[in-house]
Amino acid sequence: MVCVLAVSSLCFMKQCYNLMVFIDNDASDDATVIQVDSVNKHGILLEVVQVLTDLNLIITKAYVSSDGNWFMDVFNVTDRNGNKLRDKEILNYIQKSLESDACFFPSLRSSVGVTPSNEYTSIELTGTDRPGLLSEVCAVLTDLKCNVVKAVVWTHNTRAAAVVHVTDESTRSAIEDPKRLSTIKELLCNVLKWDNDSRRAKMTVSMGGTHTERRLHQMMFDDRDYERAGLVEEDDKKSKPQVAVMDCTEKDYSIIILRSKDRPKLLFDTLCTLTDMQYVVFHGTVKTGNSEAYQEYYIRHIDGHPVNSEAERHRLIQCLEAAIERRASGGLELELITEDRIGLLSDITRIFRENGLCIRRAQISTKGGKAVDTFYVSEMSGSPVDAKTIDLIRRQTGQMILRVKQSPSPSKPSEETSTTGFFFGNFFRGCTFHSFRLIRSYS
Repeated sequence: MVCVLAVSSLCFMKQCYNLMVFIDNDASDDATVIQVDSVNKHGILLEVVQVLTDLNLIITKAYVSSDGNWFMDVFNVTDRNGNKLRDKEILNYIQKSLESDACFFPSLRSSVGVTPSNEYTSIELTGTDRPGLLSEVCAVLTDLKCNVVKAVVWTHNTRAAAVVHVTDESTRSAIEDPKRLSTIKELLCNVLKWDNDSRRAKMTVSMGGTHTERRLHQMMFDDRDYERAGLVEEDDKKSKPQVAVMDCTEKDYSIIILRSKDRPKLLFDTLCTLTDMQYVVFHGTVKTGNSEAYQEYYIRHIDGHPVNSEAERHRLIQCLEAAIERRASGGLELELITEDRIGLLSDITRIFRENGLCIRRAQISTKGGKAVDTFYVSEMSGSPVDAKTIDLIRRQTGQMILRVKQSPSPSKPSEETSTTGFFFGNFFRGCTFHSFRLIRSYS
């Protein structure tokens, strides 16, 4: 490895199977610049972005070029507070993380598949979202002596998906008994099939782990959450991202333009869907500012052809909208910290349900014997949660630390409380404008 240290700059270069990584703090006034050069391979862009995202870096700008056999990406990144990365240990860690992943880029399926683990059993769930589903799932797991150590839950467009890591209540290790696993699967499938939509309810058990968020995108894509039933409300249209797919016949590309509210992991979410749909990004630009994000990609299908039908174009727009919306589900953010114990998640979700809260998203984790759980909740009607409801939940959760990340709405007088909740830029010449979904706000 060659290291060059300047007054305010730290640059790294490491070659590994024709891959080079550079990190520079002088190239930009307000961000650390990371450049990755490599022999081109389908999916490598997503793999690099996945590494940066997993390191909790915020990508403020990105430039992608992969014509021919060579791939070059440049990323402007900051920490969560918007600062350059100055700490040499952190820079070294980023360097090593990129190199270690890039040196043996696995196949796309294996990168999101099962890897052996004796620490927990991974359960994947997909089905129709409905009142009390997460609470029922947690109650079943508690009755079956399963302890939830980690979980991520997404809901979108009436669909729900979750990846749940469980251990045996007594041994605190993975559950291996085939008969017991069969019972878990049977009972959870019964919960998921409550709406008689058995064709679209899925549940799998595996001994191992996945890249959870990568897997959730795949699960919801396979579940066709991008398909909308019925008419779209006017307010929903206004809150959607702008997506345009255009032809560029002179260069034989299709061009995708996306405008949306900026948020962490937006680039990762977009690339997950493009990769799963078997599109290759040849050039791309990502810019963020004023809480908005602009993404521009020049793509072809993996077979070498651009988008060549209106049906394909419409499906691509739908899928990209869904990719952006899944993680952006609204709701009041609640963080709950307490001593971990068996049945804790079942108790929490029951309290939410009994107070009429709808869980839009959830992230469950345990650290050092502590449960650190984050929920995004709203009322059944979709309205913000009022302060009175939060006060009730505080009293019912007792000694648990409950942090409200935004201010709840003022309490509304004489309003009945429901007792149900849910589970959860620059264009080429010759480009023909095809579809552009306009919005008035990014709320």
